[in-house]
Amino acid sequence: MMFWESRDLALNVDPARRYLPWLLAMIVFLAGIALAGMMSLSGAVERWDKGLAGTLTVQIPAPAKGTADRTIGAVIKALKSAPGVTAARALSEQEIAVLLEPWLGSGNFARDLPLPRLIDVQVRTGAAPDVEGLSTLVKSAAPGAVIDDHRKSLDRLIALARAGETVALAIVILVVLAAIATVVFITRTGLAIHASGIELLHLIGATDSYVAQQFQGQALELAFKGGIIGFGLAAAMIFLIGSAAGALASGLLPDLSLTAGQWGILVLVPVAVAIIGMVTARITVLRALKDLP
Repeated sequence: MMFWESRDLALNVDPARRYLPWLLAMIVFLAGIALAGMMSLSGAVERWDKGLAGTLTVQIPAPAKGTADRTIGAVIKALKSAPGVTAARALSEQEIAVLLEPWLGSGNFARDLPLPRLIDVQVRTGAAPDVEGLSTLVKSAAPGAVIDDHRKSLDRLIALARAGETVALAIVILVVLAAIATVVFITRTGLAIHASGIELLHLIGATDSYVAQQFQGQALELAFKGGIIGFGLAAAMIFLIGSAAGALASGLLPDLSLTAGQWGILVLVPVAVAIIGMVTARITVLRALKDLP
């Protein structure tokens, strides 16, 4: 059922009319997937930044039996004496096993394998310590100890995520331009088909704006229908990808699910496409009629 009907031009019988909703559905689908990916990456980067900023990890090779507590205690004492370090805590074997579970699975492997010991270090974000100097201090207490500076890894991840966001934004811009070009083409086709009817309307006193209303109403209807179809397909795809990634990742990948606010933004995509289609059709008709003798 149409929420708009042409009063003077039989636009509903145009052969090109049947293709516009499906073309716009594909455009909304691609825009929705790209926008969801961009928002997921942005959310993941924000969570990484909050979770890893201001932290270091000290990795100590598996100490010999009976010396673990003494070695870890010496490292923690050295860390707490360093400027810029606010806290240092050794992870228990159970906590290390949980961290390794995505790779090694669950079980009692911690008892059988010589696992390294880890120390979680909290540092001042505004005045972080010199990592190289801190590394020398730690190695003096435990030869072979290694400091993992999460900031370096995080910066690389953020750079990669920002590149992905840029690509997703470029895709959104391209599909919007494709939507505009599609509506322009369909509208010009309708103008050519109904040229005699438009001329008759002009003869009886119809203005260009009145004629444009006929086409913009059609474009609004078809774009909205296509947008609803495209959004439904995009939502289903996002849900399937999220479910599959959640089942497959098992903790290896960050949570890429969307928040309620992000879903609200995606809902606006078909509405925006419908408005773009309506405005594009109106501008196309007015420009075309202005050029007529």
